[in-house]
Amino acid sequence: MKIEVNGNSLELMIGDITKQSTEAIVNAANGTLMGGGGVDGAIHQAAGSELVEECKKIREEDLDGNYLRTGKAVITQGYDLPAKFVIHTVGPVWDGNNQVASERLEESYVNTLNLAKENGITSIAFPSISTGVYRYPVQLASVVALHTIVEFLQTNRFGEVTMTLFSEQEYQVYEEALKSVLEKFEYAV
Repeated sequence: MKIEVNGNSLELMIGDITKQSTEAIVNAANGTLMGGGGVDGAIHQAAGSELVEECKKIREEDLDGNYLRTGKAVITQGYDLPAKFVIHTVGPVWDGNNQVASERLEESYVNTLNLAKENGITSIAFPSISTGVYRYPVQLASVVALHTIVEFLQTNRFGEVTMTLFSEQEYQVYEEALKSVLEKFEYAV
């Protein structure tokens, strides 16, 4: 499913985010920035060891040795990936508190999109942030993600945003969420 918002495109697709040829891909990172399971581990493995070295440098120099906080985002090179850049963001761990979790998830998307724009990036691929190991329900996360992206695209000249989803089931949830979000924004579905 592909739509246009204010001259920008938003596409939902099933695929492997490590193979996306957008200028940037988004890593649903953990705070250590050192890789982990799911999307995070796959991106680190596909990008190669230089990514880990750059992430270590960011932790030491920009974060004073601390973890990247939930909702924040940092950018690195893509190294062995087709994408030139990786934007790492830490989504919330689901704890049942939808209000707090949705605010943190929205921050992850907004900060990532703003960082991309600041770096002149015009095409970006997102995974479904926080819906894997962090257990955020896909039905809820999809609405937050798509509402935030559509709202951003309405007020910014950006280019292309792709939601690269893991499975047909995840795609179907996002497709329904997008229809619902577009109705709220009064777009024709």
